[in-house]
Amino acid sequence: MALPHYDVLIIGGGTAGIMTAAQLRRKKKDLKIGIIDPTKDHWYQPAWTLVAAGAFDMKATRRDEASLIPHGVDHIKEHAATFEPESNTVRTKEGQVYTYGHLVVCPGIQLNIDDLPGLREALATDKVCSNYIDPEKTKRVMSSFKGGTAVFTQPSTPIKCGGAPQKAVYLADEFFRRKGTREETKLVFATPGSVIFGVEPFRFALEDVIRKKNIILKTFYNPVRIDPVKQEVHFKWSKPGDNHCVITEEQGLQEKVEGESTIVMKYDMLHLAPPQSAPDFVRNSPLAYADGPNKGWLEVDIHTLQHKRYPNIFGLGDSAALPTAKTGAAIRKQAPVVVANILQRIKDGALSKEQYSGYSSCPLVTGYGKMLLAEFKYDNVRDSDPLLSKLFDTAKPLWSMWLLKKYMLPWLYWNKMMKGTM
Repeated sequence: MALPHYDVLIIGGGTAGIMTAAQLRRKKKDLKIGIIDPTKDHWYQPAWTLVAAGAFDMKATRRDEASLIPHGVDHIKEHAATFEPESNTVRTKEGQVYTYGHLVVCPGIQLNIDDLPGLREALATDKVCSNYIDPEKTKRVMSSFKGGTAVFTQPSTPIKCGGAPQKAVYLADEFFRRKGTREETKLVFATPGSVIFGVEPFRFALEDVIRKKNIILKTFYNPVRIDPVKQEVHFKWSKPGDNHCVITEEQGLQEKVEGESTIVMKYDMLHLAPPQSAPDFVRNSPLAYADGPNKGWLEVDIHTLQHKRYPNIFGLGDSAALPTAKTGAAIRKQAPVVVANILQRIKDGALSKEQYSGYSSCPLVTGYGKMLLAEFKYDNVRDSDPLLSKLFDTAKPLWSMWLLKKYMLPWLYWNKMMKGTM
């Protein structure tokens, strides 16, 4: 039964919420901790790219969320609705009111399908798919694809697992080769960014993968509309300071320019990450940035993860305004900082010496049996694990890294991270 007041109240029962609760319980068992989250299913989403490629079982990515909540932590199956930080209060859609000593906000990220006109209608067809929504559909779409133009793209908004859209195109290349349809396929990766990856030397390794796989790379392509009837995706040319787009007809790719800055591309298959944001109850709350480049994202100090205006509130995970990739690996480094700071504040009102450096990692699968592990921190500085770096060159696609991705990381997630021991 839920309590009216908690020493630590956590919003979100995903990776960040459960890790934080588990670590707090291990370090201070007498804390009254509650997690507000109505979800029944807990998904290991990093494996969904492999599911789409037929290399992982979708059923193995799901657990009952209730089974993962640490013993002694209350699972409040309600929807957080409003924050009243001046009175240390959270209200839920169900009409309940909870107060807290410390609040941890980590509800993850929300998919905004309707922010991209035509996307919802396009997803109802058998030509358009997204690993972020239904990786099993992606597999079906790729299986029925018989050649033509296959476009893979992503939005200009922050997204969870920023490397996932390009991992999908790398695996699609080999999926089509196995099917015997790659020669009849123009494979396109269109990104709003200026490069395939922002951290060197991983960028150079991935550019080499693009060349070897003969993938058509389009930079400064920001998807703004989909026409599912004509099977066209519209892009806004997003190169800073350049309002006039230029297209090149690689390999007979059908593109046309409308106006000064809109590019229209035909597709026979389309895969994309939908636009994303912090959940509405966060982005419309007093806890989010009200304006500026981080508008709508949780306002926290990037090193302490403490809210900038409410000292007993902390945030981590995908909804936080942190200038690094939104991944489970990042959360693994963020959770101990939040835990240490809360425990120190309970003890004497101060913060601990723990700091978050911006560490994140992208296990970039470049094909069946090949993966490079891109690890970095704030300012796109490489931050590779010292032990792994001694054993492997993680900036190159390796079989050993594929084994890490397919077998070791899922095991560590369920058996270590979710139990607060890693």
